[in-house]
This record gives sequence, C-alpha cells and structure tokens, in this order.
Amino acid sequence: MVIPQTSARRSIALRSFCSSPLTREHTSNIGKTPIKFQPSISFKSTPASLSVTGPLGTTSVPLESYMTLDFPAPGTLTLGVENAQVKKQRSMWGLTRTLIQNAVTGMTEGFSVPLYLVGVGYRAALEADPRGKEEGTSEMRLNMKLGFSHPVIVPVPNHIKAEVPHPTKIVLSCTDKHQLGLFAARIRKWRPPEPYKGKGVFIGDETIRIKAVKKK
Repeated sequence: MVIPQTSARRSIALRSFCSSPLTREHTSNIGKTPIKFQPSISFKSTPASLSVTGPLGTTSVPLESYMTLDFPAPGTLTLGVENAQVKKQRSMWGLTRTLIQNAVTGMTEGFSVPLYLVGVGYRAALEADPRGKEEGTSEMRLNMKLGFSHPVIVPVPNHIKAEVPHPTKIVLSCTDKHQLGLFAARIRKWRPPEPYKGKGVFIGDETIRIKAVKKK
C-alpha cells in the first residue's frame, strides 16, 4: 500500500530538485553573448555612453557606471557588469547589450518594416507636403484612405524613409529600431486590425484570429 505524500513532504521533494539561490550562478544569457561587428564599425566610449559609428551614421548608447567593455578578438565586443548577483545590474546587462547590437545593425545596414493596408478601399500614397518642411519632419507625407470620411495625413519624420511600392503596402526604413517601431505604431493606431472582418493596418507578419459573429 502506497501512502500519499502530504503537501509538506511534496514541497520538500520539489525543493530538493531545485538549485539553491546561494549556489545558482547569476548571469544573463543575452548580456554575456559577444557582439560581432564589421571593420567599418568604430566605437568610442565614455563613462556614460558608447558611441557607434558606421557607414550610415553615428548613434549613442547609454552605459551604466558598473558596466565594462572588452574587445577579446578583432570584430568582437563583449559587455560585462561588476556584480551579476544584483538584479538591477543583471537586467540592465541584457538590455544594454541588445541596444548596442541594434546600434551596430542600424549603422551597418539599417532596419525596415512593411505595413499592409487590408480593407476595401484602403489606399496609401506618398506625396510632397504642401506646407513644406517643418521642424522634425521631412518634405514628404503619407496620404492614406482608411475607411474614414476624410483622408488620414501623416507627415514623415526626417529620420524615417518611407516608400509606397503598392497602394496597399508601405515600407518604412530607419537606422534606429526604436524610432522605427514608434512611427509604425503611430500609423497602425489609426486603424488597428479588427477580429471580425480582418481589416486594418498590419505591421510586418502580424496576424489576427478571426472571430465568428454572434447571431441572435
């Protein structure tokens, strides 16, 4: 006859298979991953930031005082922290490493994302802004028909490059992945994808699950 374990015994059995917080190694799988870069990329570090220069321009990534940079081999950059057991340092370790990787990619080849206009009569056109170039924007704007009684006009920022290869497709390009995502989300906000007819502005390979209409 097998006697079932009590909840206390079960919890003790489970803890026996878990590593102790004192013996478990604190690290960041993302932060400790080396960053590969091409010879066309150069770095200049200060106590508060890391400047990344490449064929497409220059950008800066903020650094914390407890972070260290190392170049163990040509074309390789590693990021470290003083004490990985501190939760703040461990979380910023992975975040900063990702920001540096995005900066290297942005200054080398840039980022691009397509937007698809799905819906009857949904169209987009890239045209010159009759108001001229304003502060923070380029001379171009997006003129979109998204099912409203009026056209949707969105000026294109000067750090974003927009193309309209087809009336239902917009391609945005930028060296800054964060700014690119913000502008794409700004366009999507005008007509987010809805789950009943599948209409809206879709970013990249975004999909939506179609819901069945409830009938009385």
